[in-house]
Amino acid sequence: MDLQDAGCRARFLIRDRDTKFPGLFDAILADAGIQAVLTGVRMPRMNAVIERWEQNCRRELLDRMSIWNQRHLLHALREFETFYNQHRPHQGIANARPSKPLPPPINKTDQIAHLNIRRRQRLGGILNEYEHAA
Repeated sequence: MDLQDAGCRARFLIRDRDTKFPGLFDAILADAGIQAVLTGVRMPRMNAVIERWEQNCRRELLDRMSIWNQRHLLHALREFETFYNQHRPHQGIANARPSKPLPPPINKTDQIAHLNIRRRQRLGGILNEYEHAA
């Protein structure tokens, strides 16, 4: 299956300036109507964000499950995207999730002894979300 079979058309391909892409590669892309856009010179962090997401997606999701078909793959990727952007703690300011504010801190020791933690499983237990029960 290629892009034409899916009814999609790619207009651009973003790639780095690695020597493994010869001039013939760009010529084949141009023949298919795709313009190759090169990343900046000596900018190693330019693709860092998407490469990190791809590594996490592969390590936390795709290496742990068998994908049956395209529909199953798209469902799993949507679930992982929601998990990654809305629940998963990131190594940032106080491990805050990107799209939600920080929860209030627990300062009293009696609150710590009576925590009610709930686990929500996604994708059959491959991804787990933990949160305080209301």
